[in-house]
Amino acid sequence: MKVLLLLMFLVQSNLVLANAEVVEFSDESLRPRYQQLVEELRCPKCQNQNLADSNSPISKDLRVQVQQLLEEGLTDQQIKDYLKARYSEFILYRPEVNQATWLLWAAPVLFLIMGLLIIYRLYFRFKADSSSGSSNSSDSSTIEAASALNKDEQTRLDKLLADRK
Repeated sequence: MKVLLLLMFLVQSNLVLANAEVVEFSDESLRPRYQQLVEELRCPKCQNQNLADSNSPISKDLRVQVQQLLEEGLTDQQIKDYLKARYSEFILYRPEVNQATWLLWAAPVLFLIMGLLIIYRLYFRFKADSSSGSSNSSDSSTIEAASALNKDEQTRLDKLLADRK
């Protein structure tokens, strides 16, 4: 059993190493920026993977393009703007806050506020009902008298129930 687990681990680690690309930079200080960018940019084909995780041909091309743009001296924002112009804002995993996306960013806060308001109202309604219920117990005879049927209504009810039988 242990041998099988060890064998599976070695095969998996070899596959991971086989998929890893070695990217050469003229300045090693570009590597962390490159890694951050390829993790923040979405693969246009895969749609649920970032460029670092995707093995699609377009992801490979985009990783090379990001490397070239870094070597040219562009800032991270300039690279994102360039790719956003070519592939739309979809390429960004974290879309920027603007007119089109403000609701996306504000929705969690709005839902939290609405939930708190609902809890607040229910809590104080329950509290008001429980406090008014104890003071109204002496008035139950008044409520029963007000809800009693008059003579015509009682006759009509009796007739309807007799017809049903």
